[in-house]
Order: sequence, then C-alpha cells, then structure tokens
Amino acid sequence: MKKDQVDDTEMVKNHRLAAEQGNAEAQLNLGKFSSNDILTPEDLKAALYWHDLAQRSGSQGNPDAQAALGDLYSQAGREEPPQDSERALDWLRKATEQGNAEAQNKLGDAYYNGEGVEKDQAEAVKWYRRAAEQGHPKAQHNLGLAYFHGEGVAEDKAEAAKWHRLAAEQGRAEAQFSLGGAYFFGLGVKEDQAEGVKWLRLAAVQGEPEARFYVGQAYWEGAGVTEDKAEAVKWFRLAAEQGHADAQHNVGVAYDSGLGVEMDKTEAVKWFRLAAEQGRAEAQNNLGLAYRDGEGVEEDKAESVKLFRLAAEQGLAEAQLNLGVAYRFGNGVEEERAEAVKWYRLAAEQGHASAQFNLGLAYHFGQGVEENKSEAAKCFCLAAEQGHAKAQYNLGLAYELGEGVEENKTEAVKWYRLAAEQGHPKAQFKLGNAYAFEDGVEEDIDEAAKWFYLAAKNYKRDM
Repeated sequence: MKKDQVDDTEMVKNHRLAAEQGNAEAQLNLGKFSSNDILTPEDLKAALYWHDLAQRSGSQGNPDAQAALGDLYSQAGREEPPQDSERALDWLRKATEQGNAEAQNKLGDAYYNGEGVEKDQAEAVKWYRRAAEQGHPKAQHNLGLAYFHGEGVAEDKAEAAKWHRLAAEQGRAEAQFSLGGAYFFGLGVKEDQAEGVKWLRLAAVQGEPEARFYVGQAYWEGAGVTEDKAEAVKWFRLAAEQGHADAQHNVGVAYDSGLGVEMDKTEAVKWFRLAAEQGRAEAQNNLGLAYRDGEGVEEDKAESVKLFRLAAEQGLAEAQLNLGVAYRFGNGVEEERAEAVKWYRLAAEQGHASAQFNLGLAYHFGQGVEENKSEAAKCFCLAAEQGHAKAQYNLGLAYELGEGVEENKTEAVKWYRLAAEQGHPKAQFKLGNAYAFEDGVEEDIDEAAKWFYLAAKNYKRDM
C-alpha cells in the first residue's frame, strides 16, 4: 500500500472516531468522503447517514450538511438514496434559510432547470445572486451566464464579464473560459486577444476541453499570441483526447497538411474519423476526401459518397459540392446529372464559388438542367466576383461571344485579365489575342507577346 493511501485510511479512521463522539465537522467530512468517493469506495448510504447526523447539530441544524443532503436527494441514477426532488428542495431550503451559499446556488439550479419546481429563470437568478454576493464561485459564474444570455435578467455583457471575473479570480475554470472568450471577442469588455488567451490558458491548464481548443485556435491563427502551429497542435490534441470533436478535426487537419506535425495521412484519417463519428460535418467531408482519393486509407468511392452525404445534409457547402461532383461523374454512385445539379445549387446558394461555377457549366451545356446561357452567365459572374479563375475565363468568353449576356469585348478583356493574372493559360492566350488584334483593348504587340509567352509556359506546365 502506498504511503498516501495509508495516510488517507488513517485520516478516515480518525474522522470516524471523532464522528462517533458526536463531532459535527467530522460527521460532515465523512459524509463528503463517502458521497464523493474521495478516499473510500462510493457508499451513499454512509453519506446519507453521516450527513443526517451532522445536520442535527445546532439549533437550526448544520447548513452545510443540509445542503449536502439536498444535493444527494437531487441526483438521478442512484439506488440509495433514490432521487427525491421534494426532499432535496426541503433540505436546500432549510440550508438557504441560514444563508448557506452552496444551497442557494443549488436552489438556483433547481429553478433554472425546473427540477422539483416550475422552471423560473428569474427566481434562479435571485438565488444565484444571493450565493454570488457571498463569493460562491460557481454561483458567480452562473449569474454571469444569466446576464450573458439574458436569462431571468436583462442581457448585459458587461455585467456578465464582471461576475465571470470574480469567479475566474477564484480559479473557477468555466469562468476563466467565459472571461477569456469575453476578452477575445470584445463581449462586455474591450477586445484584447492577448488578455483573452491569458484567461483561456488558465482554464485550459485545469483541463477545460473547450478552453484547450480555443488556446489551440489562438496559436494556429496567431491571435493574441505569436503563431505557432506546433503549440496549437499540442492544445488541440489535449482537447481531442477528451473527445472534443472540433479539436479532433483540427488535429486531423494538422496531420493532413503537415502543419505543426510531420504529415501523416493515416493519422489524419484516425482523427477525422473520431470527429466524424460525433457528427462534425467538416470531418465527415475530409474523411470522405480521404476515401475518395485513397489517402491514409484504402480508396473507397462509395464510402466517400456516404460521408459527403452526411456532411451535405448538415448543410456543409463543400460537401454538397463534392457530392454533386460524385453524381456528375459517377464516382461511388450511379451518374445522375440532375442530382448533381441539385447539390451544386444548394452549395451555390451558400455562395460557394466552385459550386456556382459548376452550376454555370450545367446550365451552359444543358447537363442535368435545361440549357440556359443567361443563367449560366449569372452563375459564372457570381463565382468570378469571388476570384474563381475558371469562372472569370468563362464569363469573359460569354461577353466575347454574346452568350447569355450582350456582347462586350471590353468587358470580356476585363475578365480575361483577372483570370490571366491568376495564371489561367486559356485566359492568358485570349488576352494576348485581344492585344494583338485590338479586340476590346488598344493594340499592343509587346503586351500581346508577354501574354502569349505566359500562356505557352503555363500550357506546358499543365500538360
């Protein structure tokens, strides 16, 4: 037996001797040991027994023991004592009458959740405030949340930050996280990302998974701290190992891209799968890409479609595009161009440039939808305005040929130029032609030669 275990056993023995002699504090501590499984196996009958003895001390009973009894009776899923909301509230009220902050906070929880009483957020706030004003950190955090969300009290982000700070300064991890978020996003306090990261890190060190995730995000993006991908991955991994889906996805992204860690597609798939199984749409999409391309896992187009669909049905535009492409080319599913158009449209309506471009192609060629050059040009324009080079080229072509829009050579040159500057070889060739034959722009042989050279160079590179 280890020394600390011997010491712990001796401490329980000493408490028991004192408790049996009627020492209320020892009785209370024995009840806590039993109910919390701190030193001995969980024994709630013993907890009930010792707390009941402890609460009999004093003219009104021991408020700490009364609060503990209220807590015991309020918890579901136990055989002994069974959950009994009425008895729980009775004990909590007895403790609150003596000003017990723990009981006040728990009574606030009862009203907030509607446990044994009718749900009443305003009444919950009343009890949270009473406990918070006594310095109870959990109640301070709860009161801060009430102000933050406007639950039971008028929304007031500054007041929320005030109460979260009081709890955070007492080391309450959830409050440190809330205060960190307030500073990071300027909610109720002046935005200060460095201060935000400071509080988030304090919560993260205590094991708060959401805080660990956000500290990772801060290092990944260089927000409030110097960008450090390796440090970001360290925090993401800590949160991921606690089951945090977003963190699991981000660890996958790191391994997939080789940022912050050595690239490892198999490891990326492992983390994407964990996040995907929790329903994280981006992870489902990335796992789908891995199956589609056979990266980190054996290629399986049908599995990729299944995963794209899961993410697409959650509204993820990238997955909707990928599912559309699968239907367009029959990758993992029977080719069905009308179905492809359906998914392109859903992604396009969310502003996804590549989906807008693909939808434009469908309208232009009448694939899966009735041919409509005007609608095609509208789709190309939407994507082109977002900087999509292929869409810019196709929009230029539409203006040059007057397909779906009124012929306008100057406008055609404008869009060819934008695509050409991104290295699009066909656009570079078209721009060279425009300069060579004074088509929508003044003749300039040197400029024409420049663009012809770039087009030839890029055609060769793309071969």
